[in-house]
Amino acid sequence: MTSPEIPDRDLSLAGSIIDKAIEHMMGKNINSIAIASALLGGAMGMLTRALPDDVVVQILSNAIESVESGEMRQNAGKDHAGEA
Repeated sequence: MTSPEIPDRDLSLAGSIIDKAIEHMMGKNINSIAIASALLGGAMGMLTRALPDDVVVQILSNAIESVESGEMRQNAGKDHAGEA
């Protein structure tokens, strides 16, 4: 099964909201790992409610490939909201 199409407008808006939430939490001196863990947990919850398990696994596999290839590190400092 393939992932459903996500409108660019929705992805852009959701990404900018997440970026602002991250900025807010950092401004409150919340630990970066705690922020990332909470965001990942929330994202996993949303994905598992919205998609079949095999699609969630594919999304996670794509994310793992991005980390292993160094793609995520190459873009360090760039906002990644909406990418997976």
